[in-house]
Amino acid sequence: MYRYDELDQTLVEQRVAEFRDQVRRHLAGELSEEEFRPLRLRNGLYIQRHAPMLRIAIPYGLLSSRQLRALAAIARRYDRGYGHFTTRQNLQLNWPALADVPDILAELAQVQMHAIQTSGNCVRNVTADHMAGIAPDEIDDPRPYCEIIRQWATLHPEFTYLPRKFKIAVTGSPEDRAASEVHDIGLQLRRDAAGEIGFSVRVGGGLGRAPAIGQLIREWLPLGELLGYLEAILRVYNLYGRRDNIHKARIKVLVKALGPERFREEVEREWQAGRAEAPRLTAAELERVRACFRPQPYESLGETDVTSGREPAFQAWYRYNTRPHRVSGYRAVLVSLKAHGAVPGDVSSAQMEGVASLAERVSFGLVRSTHTQNLLLADVPQRALYEVWRELAALGLATPNIGTLTDMISCPGLDFCSLANAGTIAVARDIQQRFDDLDYLYDLGEIEIKMSGCMNACGHHHVGHIGILGVDKHGEEWYQISLGGSANGFTALGEVIGPSVAQHEVAPTLERIVEAYRELREDGERFIDTVRRLGMTPFRDRAYAAHPQAA
Repeated sequence: MYRYDELDQTLVEQRVAEFRDQVRRHLAGELSEEEFRPLRLRNGLYIQRHAPMLRIAIPYGLLSSRQLRALAAIARRYDRGYGHFTTRQNLQLNWPALADVPDILAELAQVQMHAIQTSGNCVRNVTADHMAGIAPDEIDDPRPYCEIIRQWATLHPEFTYLPRKFKIAVTGSPEDRAASEVHDIGLQLRRDAAGEIGFSVRVGGGLGRAPAIGQLIREWLPLGELLGYLEAILRVYNLYGRRDNIHKARIKVLVKALGPERFREEVEREWQAGRAEAPRLTAAELERVRACFRPQPYESLGETDVTSGREPAFQAWYRYNTRPHRVSGYRAVLVSLKAHGAVPGDVSSAQMEGVASLAERVSFGLVRSTHTQNLLLADVPQRALYEVWRELAALGLATPNIGTLTDMISCPGLDFCSLANAGTIAVARDIQQRFDDLDYLYDLGEIEIKMSGCMNACGHHHVGHIGILGVDKHGEEWYQISLGGSANGFTALGEVIGPSVAQHEVAPTLERIVEAYRELREDGERFIDTVRRLGMTPFRDRAYAAHPQAA
């Protein structure tokens, strides 16, 4: 993984000292809340319903075991002994005291971590495929490019105060495990006819209000032009993006207003005009950064049948929670943060320490966070899988439900967020309780549920096979349900099937929907494929068959 050099370390430590003084002045009454607000946001600090929330950057989701241990210690010392992994592969602390935040940032700096640009109208944490570097279908490892973009974007003076927040994702595989098409900029690595590697570039994707799928504005961008082209996009956004209305300030609104072709023309014009002075990604710089992501020193191992004769629980975990690795004799292990009865994405300090210990023993001391709010041990020898399963089970992290209905994405909702309209935690538990039979889950197959507590869509509900959106109706919590969304290479926005339902009716409504799927599916057909084949009507009819309280 990338290691800070002296410049990186100095920058982060200077930012800690700067923010420590800003907090001191705010607590002393020398900086008003209005003056302090943009300063704290630039350091990842929000004010939520009950306490500040600190969002800690995990660039492209990659952590060393030392860093994970530091997060565990910080959560135990300054919070309530747990953290929350987000869809941007970051970690959030929900209960830090404001006066403690500078100390937290100082401890993060000691392990080469920070919270810079995890909030505010700037380029946020760059995300990537959690299978980067190990996926059998990968064209090229996206992490070096993510790191290059991170270094370029950090405190970039021209893009510090954009019209609105800005999110970039990079994927290196045909299967878009980074959801790049619903980002402000989505970069997909590809090869041209001569076999050269470059990018296709999509702009204007995003969820929240007026969700949109990114528009392809360049089918082929040579690697060396990456930073110059990104600068051109952001300059056009800075020039034309709206600043008079926060709800119409995202780049997706600009792309729609100008039209994709006009927007592309503006970017190309800006790019060509500044090309002589634009930063170029040189072969030497790419090689310098790529060296940080060389393949691990893998052993020469053959494929092994590790499930034969083992208990059914291990066999189920192997099937659902491990993935093929490009190196023979290894598997990638998904650590489920979706135990039934737990809050999706939450992980305790003890669990973080347990995963760090496992990573040190069986996965080269590295852990990854995923945009689906789980963790990943990327490089586990197949011979160690049974031991890993037993240890994860002891930690409560081996629920064999990855890719099933209870492996849901969810924001913290009204329980924590001051922007939310409705709670998500109680709804998630209702769903987990109703679908607690693993055999039933396995019969249903792959179903992605994504839930948000408000229109900001932090839970990506627009692109869930089943999406759930919390809404406020006269002070009560109700929930819209949508079907047909997807964000993994066949990107689509879900369609709301009808009136919202009361909180206690969400899980029963989902059960009626999936029962309709079980009756209507063809052999081997996934839920999303059945929805696409038949449309909304049969699911809508079944969903509201016993719904007198829908409103």
